[in-house]
Amino acid sequence: MHALRPLLRKSLFNLVAATLACAALLAPRAASAEALLLIEADSGKVLQADNATIPWYPASVTKIMTAYVTLKAVKDGRLTLDTLLTVSPTAASQSPSKMGFRPGTQLTVDNALKMMMVKSANDMAVVLAEGVGGSIDGFSAMMNDTAKKLGMTQTSYVNPNGLPADGQITSARDLGILARSFLRDLPEYEYFVHIPAIRFGKRITGNFNKLIGRYPGADGFKTGFICASGYNLVASATRNGRRLIAVVLGANSGTARAVKAAQLLERGFSQDNLSWLRPSLGTVDNLVPVDASPPNLRDEMCGPHRKRPASDDDDALIAANGGTTGSASATGGEAQVTFFTAGLQPPLMKASELMASAPAAADPVLVYTGPTRTGTALIAAVAADADQQTVAKPRGKKSRVAKKPDAADKPKDGNKDAGAKTAAAKPGAKQGDAKNDGKNDGKSDGKTAAKPAGTKHAAAKPDASAKPAASGDQAPKPAKPKAVTKPAATKPANNS
Repeated sequence: MHALRPLLRKSLFNLVAATLACAALLAPRAASAEALLLIEADSGKVLQADNATIPWYPASVTKIMTAYVTLKAVKDGRLTLDTLLTVSPTAASQSPSKMGFRPGTQLTVDNALKMMMVKSANDMAVVLAEGVGGSIDGFSAMMNDTAKKLGMTQTSYVNPNGLPADGQITSARDLGILARSFLRDLPEYEYFVHIPAIRFGKRITGNFNKLIGRYPGADGFKTGFICASGYNLVASATRNGRRLIAVVLGANSGTARAVKAAQLLERGFSQDNLSWLRPSLGTVDNLVPVDASPPNLRDEMCGPHRKRPASDDDDALIAANGGTTGSASATGGEAQVTFFTAGLQPPLMKASELMASAPAAADPVLVYTGPTRTGTALIAAVAADADQQTVAKPRGKKSRVAKKPDAADKPKDGNKDAGAKTAAAKPGAKQGDAKNDGKNDGKSDGKTAAKPAGTKHAAAKPDASAKPAASGDQAPKPAKPKAVTKPAATKPANNS
């Protein structure tokens, strides 16, 4: 009997350890300002769910539903991809990111969809909404009706682009349902969710979904950002005929959301042989919604502690710095976590390194204004759009002339002047859904609004107001015009 006691103790110890391990596996994870979901596209089986049924502000992932409703209308024969739509004043007035077309500009449903899904153009979302639903309100009603039919019980829409609105709410669960429905119901239009880049005239814009062209098998979907929601991403990838969908809500940067999505997908693809060890989480439709208000991450994402306004443009700096900006990790402390397969295989690659690498080479898809064209007519249309961009160059030159006075004003405006110069030089270049959405939340709004509106006046008139500030360098000449230039300086401020 005494000889058996050590064996009994060891067995009891192993039993307790196993029980604790199971309890840890089954216990709900602590709530955090982030929601994660991983599901199988075909079956809807849930592989991982953290805060997946907490309501969330969708930001520009709203455009997945905008594309779904539009393409369903195309499939049902109510319009075609070649149908011409017109940019209305309402569409033209949307906040960036946007194409910036003037009211009256016409383009096809096909080109509007491509611009919306790759550049996250808010004006194109409204163009599609008005073309399909007659108005923003009419299209929003169609979106809500579609959400109800799909079983998206936690979702409501008030606009087609995801710009800040209290009534614009969804959840990771509902976004997973929407992504599955898109793949199931619209397989012939799936290419709209994984276009690597578009070329409009001379301008090339890459997809803000960093997994496209970087993560093996990545084939969708859409990014989103506003200050209240943080950085959101719905992503999909296929490997060995098996397709997974990952949803990340509330990440702290564009790189972080891509890293987290890649990690979710990699773990999902590695779980085939270990599924019997994990408890079943059921299907995405059966996840129980949480009755709560969406978390508001405005202070965390766009507060004064951030060195720069939160936007997708920050990610270029993050990548250049090897994954970090300032003291904050680009991935919220997870940039150095490697892909793994429960310790049974060696690490494949650091997710942060994968997302910081250059995307695979791919020809950008041509987009253009006007009716559908092919052959030489298409070449002429692209050249015409490029010529219009070239015509805008004198504005850039005028803003450059203003650089000398601006240099004297640096102590006053600092980063604001730098942002204005960049905007004047590159109107509309690489403005993500993040940047456009952030504008409506405060600081970045004023900056980007100046870009399409009055670059010429903003560059020319402030020069006059800047001369008195630089009078120490220019001495006698600016002295007299001081009083005359004051009214000219106030006009651009009021217009902005």
